[in-house]
Amino acid sequence: METSKTTRQLSIAAALLFAATAMTAGYRTIGLPPVVIVGGSALIGLVLWIRTYLRRPLDPRVMLPPFLLTVAALEVHMAEEYLTGFGPAMSRLFDISWTEHSFLMVFAFIGPAIYSLTALGLYYRVPLAGFVAWFIFIGPGAAEFTHFIFPALQPAILPDVLEPVSQAVGNGHFVAHMPNYWWRMSGSYYFSGMYTAVLPMLPGIWAIVRTLRAARAAQAPSLDRPTMPMKRRAAARVIPMGMGS
Repeated sequence: METSKTTRQLSIAAALLFAATAMTAGYRTIGLPPVVIVGGSALIGLVLWIRTYLRRPLDPRVMLPPFLLTVAALEVHMAEEYLTGFGPAMSRLFDISWTEHSFLMVFAFIGPAIYSLTALGLYYRVPLAGFVAWFIFIGPGAAEFTHFIFPALQPAILPDVLEPVSQAVGNGHFVAHMPNYWWRMSGSYYFSGMYTAVLPMLPGIWAIVRTLRAARAAQAPSLDRPTMPMKRRAAARVIPMGMGS
């Protein structure tokens, strides 16, 4: 069933508002990296959502199973991040204020509520749910490969000190127990969350491929529909000569 033009416009406005709110909150409470991550994921997700889901929401069997697998894997991944201090590690790496408190608020409390509402929306084919699902597939899903880059980056705060440090960061906020995962100091190539980063990547990438294929398959028959009635009408207008007299 095709989404009405008004609903499409309202959905796009809501998606843009969601992305703008998330980027603004991330910048004010943490710093620039969340803006880049959220903004990039939102932009790519917005384009793919408009092309695959917004006009004609797909059958829930297409996106809902990989979405649930992605967020389930994401929760396991975030458990490793919490146990190894992902937020403070990012704070030391980029000189930002990503505390354990903000990490838990976003990923342990707000995140699961959004995931639940998105799953419900996908089941009932709510257009906006498709955008949030695409955002998850791109950002917390496929983009988790960045964990494998972080150990090679030199921390912005005391890179030559291996021990965790507690101090005020660039924006003046205090962050406690910031670990140093720079491989040149630690001697091992690891960053918080790296061991389980592949878990949400696999279903996220599968969801992207599955959704693109399903959208192409759903759009392909529509290209043939306008020609079929025309052929039938043309055949109906052909009246054999010599009949009916």
